[in-house]
Amino acid sequence: MKQDMIVILDLGSTENTVIAREIRDMGVYSEIHPHDITVEELKALDNVKGIILNGGENRMVDGEAVDVCPELYSLGYPMMAIGHPTAKCEECYDETVGEDVLRKFLFETCKAESNWNMKNFVEDQVELIRKQVGDRKVLLALSGGVDSSVVAALLIKAIGKQLVCVHVNHGLMRKGESESVVEVFKNQMDANLVYVDASERFLGKLEGVEDPEQKRKIIGAEFIRVFEEEARKLEGIDFLAQGTIYPDIVESGTKTAKVVKSHHNVGGLPEDLQFDLVEPLYYLFKDEVRACGVELGLPHGMVYRQPFPGPGLGVRCLGAITRERLEAVRESDAILREEFEKAGLDKKVWQYFTVVPDFKSVGVKDNARCFEYPVILRAVNTIDAMSASIEHIDWAVLDKITDRILKEVKNVNRVCYDMSPKPCATIEWE
Repeated sequence: MKQDMIVILDLGSTENTVIAREIRDMGVYSEIHPHDITVEELKALDNVKGIILNGGENRMVDGEAVDVCPELYSLGYPMMAIGHPTAKCEECYDETVGEDVLRKFLFETCKAESNWNMKNFVEDQVELIRKQVGDRKVLLALSGGVDSSVVAALLIKAIGKQLVCVHVNHGLMRKGESESVVEVFKNQMDANLVYVDASERFLGKLEGVEDPEQKRKIIGAEFIRVFEEEARKLEGIDFLAQGTIYPDIVESGTKTAKVVKSHHNVGGLPEDLQFDLVEPLYYLFKDEVRACGVELGLPHGMVYRQPFPGPGLGVRCLGAITRERLEAVRESDAILREEFEKAGLDKKVWQYFTVVPDFKSVGVKDNARCFEYPVILRAVNTIDAMSASIEHIDWAVLDKITDRILKEVKNVNRVCYDMSPKPCATIEWE
């Protein structure tokens, strides 16, 4: 069913996503659009019930206050102005509005229906995907991350075997992750999955490379090469699916806001890969993506997967990557995740992981002197990843984790806990 929509027009507010989220939480779909949307573009949107003009500190551009196209005021849509009120709107507010005022605007003024939910979203997207793709094929780089996994599940529901998933194991995944992707998508969901074990190839390219940025560039470039090689083996592919989500779009900048960070979700695919894009999660926030994954029946561990950098364990095995230290990172990380889950910390802590540096310290094992690596534990909480605080873990939990790592992980004789907030430390070590 087509869902009612409230359009938020960005007139320089920094609170666009906050209001969009509040509206969706009330069961009404909302989208953020630029202030200079045309009449034709607005009319092309489905089921618009009302418009919010959201002004704010960035309204002045090149010395002039931005405004909407004058013709929009005469279209008959109910309008609310926030931040910089205008007499042309039915309802105007100097600053942010409370929940009661917003609710009254949605349901009394706009007569919107509370029909925005994941079940309806999935049904709508299945219909849209089938309409866009027809009987043709779609290619997806399936990393095992939340976004690509949910896109895969949605496309499998919509077009089944017309989706070709390519999972590249670069040897820098966490313990059991590649195996989980194969188990869930190939064995359980019967997906058309191409599994590529390129771990030796990646580790060969990374040998002796110490600089973190250089490691990132090598991993990113090599991933594209492997994906390109696999794509060229396939025939009849017309579409490329991506896990682009709404924060990617919002953070990439609007006409009144500065770019937070640019997102290139394919990582710079070669120009000769001429695909049309399929991006079914384009308008979802991260928690909505997870809710979509739950609706589609994906395992809890995949839907609520820990944030994980693109280069994987490559930036947690500090300095030049060695197989010995990479294995220590992988095994210690698995122990940390297992013990956090047992203690209920997996639902409380935003991100937690282990790091193994490229130096050793003296220790004692089996009554003999040893010279082995330390494992550093990191657990942080954050809202926006711009700043982060440290989780104060119970000593009994830390003791258990430390004991297991020292007993079960080879080449390790010391466990440390990183107490540094961001700033001045960053979340990752490299």
